[in-house]
Amino acid sequence: MKKIIVTLLLFVAINSLGFGQVQSNLELLDIFNMEYVSDPQISPDGSKIIYVRNFKDIMTDRNLSNLWIIDFDGSNNRPLTTGNHNDFAPKWSHDGKKIVFKSNMADDKMKLYLMWLDTKETMALTNTPQSPGQVSWSYDDSYVAFNMFVPEANQSIIKMPAKPEGAKWNAPPKYIDKMNYRGDGAGYYKGGNSQLFTLPISGGTPKQLTFSEFDHGGPIWSKDNSKLYFSANFHKDEEMEPADSEIYSIKIDNGEITPLTDRYGPDGNPVLSPDGTKIAYLGYDDRLQGYHVTRLYVMNSDGSDARVISQNFDRDIEDMAWNSKGNGFYFTYTDQGMGKLASIDLSGKVGDITDGLGGLSLGRPYNAASFSASANNKFAYTLGNTDHPSDLGVADTRSHKRLTALNNDLFSFKKLGKVEEMWWESSYDQRKIQGWVVTPPDFDPDKKYPMILEIHGGPFTSYGAVYSAEIQAYAAAGYVVLYTNPRGSTSYGEEFGNLIHHDYPNHDYDDLMSGVDALLKKGYVDDNNLFVTGGSGGGVLTAWIVGKTDRFKAAVVAKPVINWASFVLYADGVQFFSKYWFGKKPWEDPENYFRRSPLNYVANVSTPTMLLTGEEDYRTPIAESEQFYAALKLENVETAMVRIPGASHGIANKPSNLIAKIASVLAWFDKHKAEN
Repeated sequence: MKKIIVTLLLFVAINSLGFGQVQSNLELLDIFNMEYVSDPQISPDGSKIIYVRNFKDIMTDRNLSNLWIIDFDGSNNRPLTTGNHNDFAPKWSHDGKKIVFKSNMADDKMKLYLMWLDTKETMALTNTPQSPGQVSWSYDDSYVAFNMFVPEANQSIIKMPAKPEGAKWNAPPKYIDKMNYRGDGAGYYKGGNSQLFTLPISGGTPKQLTFSEFDHGGPIWSKDNSKLYFSANFHKDEEMEPADSEIYSIKIDNGEITPLTDRYGPDGNPVLSPDGTKIAYLGYDDRLQGYHVTRLYVMNSDGSDARVISQNFDRDIEDMAWNSKGNGFYFTYTDQGMGKLASIDLSGKVGDITDGLGGLSLGRPYNAASFSASANNKFAYTLGNTDHPSDLGVADTRSHKRLTALNNDLFSFKKLGKVEEMWWESSYDQRKIQGWVVTPPDFDPDKKYPMILEIHGGPFTSYGAVYSAEIQAYAAAGYVVLYTNPRGSTSYGEEFGNLIHHDYPNHDYDDLMSGVDALLKKGYVDDNNLFVTGGSGGGVLTAWIVGKTDRFKAAVVAKPVINWASFVLYADGVQFFSKYWFGKKPWEDPENYFRRSPLNYVANVSTPTMLLTGEEDYRTPIAESEQFYAALKLENVETAMVRIPGASHGIANKPSNLIAKIASVLAWFDKHKAEN
């Protein structure tokens, strides 16, 4: 009996060490353990898929990735590359025997590599100072083509005198004369442009095909390997017309360039038909709206007989591939927050194949997905829903299947908040608005919980039924979370998206408040503990909300626009925002700019408000947050400012930055939470 008791005690002790899968809530450090699948590339014969497996290193605070390969039936899942570096962008050769991919495995320099799949032998194809961009194989598998940035010295009219020998002067002044001189995540632009190159797979020196003062998009080959097709904006006024790109062809032998489209609006993403006689591409007729539905077009490979295929389909065509017969396409789109894979024939008839695509946005619940199609109509795609980041899914025209579960090791002993879809009517015009409610683990509907309203950015984007580490972290901390798609969100059609055209923010506020009211009617939210936050466009709306109501106990305004007049003059893409979002320049319509600026309502604010922005954000520069911080201080409103060092607009460029953002939001809300 004593021996049995000792054995039982030992078993209990082992269980307490974790072998018994004791359930616990997610913690912020668990973000370092979350993995996800991206860029699944199915082989030409549909038998195998190579995918990018993304992971994080807690010791170096880096996002890393390796390549894995798996059979279509889910067997033989194994790594192609290993190590703490970044391997990504795999592309199959047409014979299915080789791949090219990009990696910094050797010396932290990003290079293009070739791998023979039978032996896994690998060699670097490039050793250039700049990294190749988008890559495609020639149809005889002898060459690859790609675009790559070619630097040129920025010319300056300022001539400094020679300094005395041994003198230590400051660096010379920077002379800037271009409209677009910096970009979010890129910093201050160096001189130069993205040009086109070809390279034999035996390696060597890439051959430069273009030498213009314009950027060239990723190329694809013609069927006879004599031409490349690509998109670019060669218009003389391209600085003022950022969205007016065309499709071009270029002859490999002599560099002769021929325009294939001439429509006002963006034309891009060319894809060649199986027989090489047609080109499909994406774009729209630019009507200077805030939001245009991206449509699918087809033309002959010489540019003749261009026609729209998806005119009657009121959703964005996000990515597409020809079917094996060349008489239709497979494509991805988002409908009411759900990522879908579908088919469309040349007459425009659409049929869904499967849904549940997504999971690529680990931080917030944005809709994002990728897919590829084989020559025999099989598919690989990123599969994501509310209880896991993206895994690998496969399908054919009859069935679909999930092949991986990268986070089962973590989620087997971590409890997640439950996510439920919710609809309500806006108090403004009774339009139906969609959202999702996330309740804490071990939720008890008879209790009262604090609530966070979390608002998406864009504003022309959408949240959906996908996993979000940020939302789950709030739920794990004991908050009910409401995230929504107010008017202006995509995935509900062009009319719904343009309800905020030249009128943002405005009645999207009513949509959000109506959602909070609908949630309160469920009875489990403490109306004395309401909180609000959002980033980018969601930061705009959060700042707008605290200027309109005092119903929230505290707010966190992340990477916002506070003053539209200042924003449109120093955000990256200066020529875009005033033209599409306002229709006039700030000095032409100052009243409207200020009417739509949260700064206009700062005297109304009484809600304790934190500002949070990356210090190297050039999309919504930190000066916007600094303006609101100063204004709130002048109005004697409790406020704080959190600056994320080294972070751009996409704050989570490092895993610790995402953790820092979540920790900051929770600290501010916990500080102002009313005790029950």
